[in-house]
Amino acid sequence: MSGKACTSGIILPTNSTTSTVSTFVVTGIPGLEAVHIWISIPFCAMFFITLVSNMTIMTVICKDQTLHVPMYLFLAMLAVSDLGLSLFTFPTTLGIFWLDARELTFSACFTQMFFIHTFQDFESAIILAMAFDRYVAISRPLHYSSILTNGVIARIGLAILVRTFTVQVPLPILLRTLCFCDSNVLSHSYCLHPDIIKLSCSNTRINSIFGLFVVLSTMGLDFLFILFSYVLILKTVLSIASYGGRLKALNTCISHICAVILFFTPMICLSILHRFGPKLPSCIYVTMANMHFLIPPVMNPVVYVAKTKQIRDKIQKLFTKRRPGESQVTFTT
Repeated sequence: MSGKACTSGIILPTNSTTSTVSTFVVTGIPGLEAVHIWISIPFCAMFFITLVSNMTIMTVICKDQTLHVPMYLFLAMLAVSDLGLSLFTFPTTLGIFWLDARELTFSACFTQMFFIHTFQDFESAIILAMAFDRYVAISRPLHYSSILTNGVIARIGLAILVRTFTVQVPLPILLRTLCFCDSNVLSHSYCLHPDIIKLSCSNTRINSIFGLFVVLSTMGLDFLFILFSYVLILKTVLSIASYGGRLKALNTCISHICAVILFFTPMICLSILHRFGPKLPSCIYVTMANMHFLIPPVMNPVVYVAKTKQIRDKIQKLFTKRRPGESQVTFTT
């Protein structure tokens, strides 16, 4: 089947003729279809927690001028990326669990894929920027404010947006040149680029090479720079004379380390299992993919609220009246 003959949709053979359709079929958790309605309960709770917690953090940081410092501005950006990632993954998953709504149109699938990978790359870059923020805070504390000015933060945010859109916009455009035949069933509850090109019966060499380039030049490079940042941070921390000083410096990185682990660990484990691990039930791969896309948006705000007293105090102040005589002093972690 030539690529030109089927660029308008997915070609599925039916007896002696061919019919053109424009839908992909997403999958729930294989083997657990009978209990999808029960599985949906924790997923629904996670989605609710994600929406409330990330929107609360964004509101608190936006409204409180004392939090307009690099650490919290990056945290607000992280909340935006977590919120975006959730809005393009959770609804489709819950639709499968509740309504058995599995079909996505050709355009809807490519649009979802674009935004999922866009917010994924955006989050990776934000986590890298937060690593740089922690490095400057620990290694150059006296020059922290002069190095990470609001102008620098704005330029970093703009650079992240430009990089993300530059590498992500070509993906759906290249996909529209492919022909899809025989099967239109995806392996996950949402549309992902590697999953889509597996269904194509066209030559996907360019798509595969460009997709690999995108992953390596964004999340792969970000991860290496994050590791390098922590090598420099550890070098600085070990040069601090007092044990208490070293402990205090490392404590300021705990929340960020948790964000790194939550975001990169499932992705690395899934990649290793796909390439080098034994053949496992498909539900294992689907569960790990869900962990990569669904867990960080839930846990990041929980971790940062739990570890950051300023955020806890501001959230409490947002919902409760300040008691007479309560201190207004704000400390920077």
